[in-house]
Order: sequence, then structure tokens, then C-alpha cells
Amino acid sequence: MTQQVITGSPPKNKEEAINKLLEKTGYEITNENGQRKYGPKDTNNMPIPPKGSEVFVGKLPRDVFEDELVPLFEQIGPIYEMRLMMDYGTSNRGFAFVTYTCPDHAKKAIEDLNNHEIRKGRFIGVCKSVDNCRLFVGGIPKSKTKEEILEEMQKVTEFVHKVILYSSIADKTKNRGFAFVEYDNHKAAAMARRKLIPGKIQLWGHDIAVDWAEPEPDVDEETMSKVTVLYVRNLMMNTTEDKIKKLFSLDDTLKVEKVKKMRDFAFVHYKSREDAETALEKLNNIDIDGSTVESNVSKACRQRRGLGVMPGSS
Repeated sequence: MTQQVITGSPPKNKEEAINKLLEKTGYEITNENGQRKYGPKDTNNMPIPPKGSEVFVGKLPRDVFEDELVPLFEQIGPIYEMRLMMDYGTSNRGFAFVTYTCPDHAKKAIEDLNNHEIRKGRFIGVCKSVDNCRLFVGGIPKSKTKEEILEEMQKVTEFVHKVILYSSIADKTKNRGFAFVEYDNHKAAAMARRKLIPGKIQLWGHDIAVDWAEPEPDVDEETMSKVTVLYVRNLMMNTTEDKIKKLFSLDDTLKVEKVKKMRDFAFVHYKSREDAETALEKLNNIDIDGSTVESNVSKACRQRRGLGVMPGSS
């Protein structure tokens, strides 16, 4: 009879060192979905780390475990959670995720531990983790509003932050049959994705499709403070670039260098950051040709979901 090998079991020579680590820290290790999760036994009274607190660790030796990783990464700051991805048997998959209690420690870990020689001739890679909090939800009835979708998602999942919905290009009273649902944190989004597996839950009596949305680029505040382009969405197809330029220049009181319109969204380029901020303050959610138009400082990002390239919430 063949003995079944449990995912995530360390080799015998590692068990004693790992047990000593757990005794010292009071943390525990659980096996879940092909990963070893190291963390506190009770997180109910612990604040959830803000976005940007997690790092990705790659190029790990396949026989490295928490007894080596935790002391190394704790040199930077307290660890909220570590997830070591496992093969069947006693080997890891060469990568892990380390979540600190704050983004500053994650940033320092990247600075100090990227290319660190963990063993002779073995250098690890440490970089920022894509901390995705957004799901793509397809199969939504086109008559549903943002408020109705938000209410429905809050019924079946927890910690829903907001819903991003795009109007039909041809008919602004209808949506495009899909939405992006954003959660308070990555953990909440992951739990919602698991719960909304197609076939398990229907919304409004319809089967739905659920997957991770492509995350927005994480642009630092200094860079964003210099952006002079507004992203304008929910435009009517018959709204022209000339009309957008006239409106967003406030009748030539602001300097608009150019406007580039694509279908129902556009990018408005200003000469200065101050003009862009003035336009954003005065012109967000205005009515243009019968449609309420939303404006944001552009991050030049898109959401890709097999339906072509869709404008993201820049």
C-alpha cells in the first residue's frame, strides 16, 4: 500500500528547529491550499496590515523552512504572516510571501534583503508583492446599477469597499454585463473569490464568472503629485474632443495641451499640475451630452479581461 505524502511536511531534521521557533514566538503553522502559513494563533485583536505591507520572496533553496526565514525577515520588523508555497513532500516551490505590520518594513526588506546570500552561493530575490484587492465579476444583468450590485455583493461577501461599473457605450442606462468589486484587503478579496466560485452562488438568479482583476499600478505619491493628465470616463460616443477640450479648459482659463478620446473615455493633458487639480475639483461628475462624467488623475492603467482592453479606474 502506497503511503500518502502530506503537502507541506518539513524533513525530520527541520522539525526540532521549527518547534523551537514556534515556542519562542507563540505563532503557529497551518497547512492550507498548498502552502505553510506561519502566523499568530489569534488575529481577531490584531489590525490588518495596510496595503503594501507584503513582499514576494523568490529563488529560495527548496529545503529552506521557517527556522531560517523567520529570523532573517524579523531583522527588519515584526512579521504578521509568512506563506511558504509547498510541493508535495518535503520541498518548497522556491518562493514565499512575507507580510509585515506596515509598508515601511516591507520597503526596508526589499532594500536590505534583495540579493541576500541565504546560503553559500544562493541569493534570494525580494520585491514588492502584488497585493490585489479587486475581483472581476461577469454575468451581471445589464439593468443593474452600481448601488444594486454593491448591495448584492455585501450580502454574499464581507468587507466590500466599492464597486466599479462601466456603462454601455451605446446605452448609458445599462452596464456592460460585468463589474470590478474592490475589497478592504487582499485576504477579504481572496475569501470572496473562493466563495464565488461559479456554480456555488448565483446573483439575481444568474450564473456569474469571477476572477482576479488586473491590479492597478502602485504609483508612489511623489510621482502622482507631478501628473498633469486627467482620465475622463463615461463619455457619450458623440462627444467630441473639441467639446471636451473647451469644457475642461473652463473656456480657456486653464491650459489644455491636448485631448485624446477613445470610445467613451478620454485623457486630458494639462500644462501644469495646478490646472489639472482645478479641473478635477470643478468638473468631476458633471453632465456632458446627457451622461454623468467621472474624472480622476490618470495612472494610465487598463483592466484586461478577455473582452478587449477596458479603461481601469485610473
